[in-house]
Amino acid sequence: MQKTLRTCLLASALLGALGPAGGSQAADLAAIRQAGTLRIAIANEIPYGYMDLDGQAKGVGPDVAKHLAKALGIPHIQWTTTSFGSLIPGLQADRYDMVAAEMAILPQRCQQVAFSEPDSSYGEGLLVAKGNPKNIHDYASFARSGNKIAIMAGADQLDMLQALHVPASQIVTISSNADAISTVSTGRADGYAATSLTVSQLADKGQGKVAAATPFKDPVVNGQPVRSWGGFAFASGSVQLREAVNQALATFKQTDDWRQIMHHYGFSADDARQSFERTTAQLCKG
Repeated sequence: MQKTLRTCLLASALLGALGPAGGSQAADLAAIRQAGTLRIAIANEIPYGYMDLDGQAKGVGPDVAKHLAKALGIPHIQWTTTSFGSLIPGLQADRYDMVAAEMAILPQRCQQVAFSEPDSSYGEGLLVAKGNPKNIHDYASFARSGNKIAIMAGADQLDMLQALHVPASQIVTISSNADAISTVSTGRADGYAATSLTVSQLADKGQGKVAAATPFKDPVVNGQPVRSWGGFAFASGSVQLREAVNQALATFKQTDDWRQIMHHYGFSADDARQSFERTTAQLCKG
């Protein structure tokens, strides 16, 4: 997620030691503070980042981002809702300064955008039709069964399925999570691959038409069970903004407020603990 940057102002003395912004397109922290508004994008994906019925930004990403903006002395946030696949292009086009969608930190994404240190960690899940008529309990079985599996456009589940040798002809791409329930319940796909939290939320909203596959076997890629670490994303040159967010995030993650946000949105105590187990440098290396 890169974005065209505002005209660079001189860095504040406090953040000067962090070094110059790397690249010609990056959000400038001094300019953002002067304007008093931080532009943040979300993908309308529960529980990571979404707008509620009252038009308020909710989810793990937005709730944490609100605390971080306050810590950085930025009084206002301008929220943008877009499809998940448009988050990175939107940063590149300077439509916002930061993404708060708990986007998984992956090597290929690190080549396009700059990530904060992890804010969250989460595993995988599978949404199936009521009663799980095809008796599906993992991603790997799609490689040999002929069943079709749906994913959201731009989601990292595509990389997992490709690593598990699921044929492209069996992968159904949908534009958003909102389409997953109908896609699975009508048989357009036999399952929907998403994080365990997303699957749980969709099952709750499915009016009995869909359910989370139980038990579910975590995908294993290159000998390692798949787990994701989500973070905030910035344009590659937004060094000062990213580092300021990292400093504020490191402090906030030590508080009960952060742990309560995790718990409120369904993250387990182990998910919260796991968020400390990897650094962004490690995740970008793969």
